[in-house]
Amino acid sequence: MSDTVHAAANRYTIIPSPIGELLIAAQEARIVHVAFENHDFASVLERLEGQFGAPVLRDDETLRYATEQFDEYFAGTRESFELPIQRGNTERFITTVQQNLATIPYGETRSYGQLAQQLNKPGAARAVGSACARNPMPIIQPCHRVVRADGTYGEFSGTPGAKKYLLALERGEKSDATAA
Repeated sequence: MSDTVHAAANRYTIIPSPIGELLIAAQEARIVHVAFENHDFASVLERLEGQFGAPVLRDDETLRYATEQFDEYFAGTRESFELPIQRGNTERFITTVQQNLATIPYGETRSYGQLAQQLNKPGAARAVGSACARNPMPIIQPCHRVVRADGTYGEFSGTPGAKKYLLALERGEKSDATAA
């Protein structure tokens, strides 16, 4: 019976957005993963099932609280998320970086080096970039706000067009979502 209860707690939804569909997964109502269309949702779900040791079931209604906040964000009426998220081991630098992404104000950017400096790890810009690339909850933990030292966008787990769109959205600028 405990396996059934555990399995029932692992849910996901797929929502439309201006940058393509997004998959949002939760365990025990805590968000654990956000995936972009280019991440191959079937592979993401398979990986999550392995991580949870139980199926991840589609449940749009249970995850409506997350869907509403994403809708508000893309409408430009929400600047930060108030979602329960599953945090990793806070001892690891990668988790520390990911948790500190939310300290970058809406509509602003920081370079990988600036974020490393903020975390008292000068010279760790590449490690910050690696942590951003492995961010399991992009947009919620806004890794799109981290750019190269010269201000160019750099890599993004979604697409370069998605990063451009998100930064333009947060600056109140018009951006072509179809290019995302």
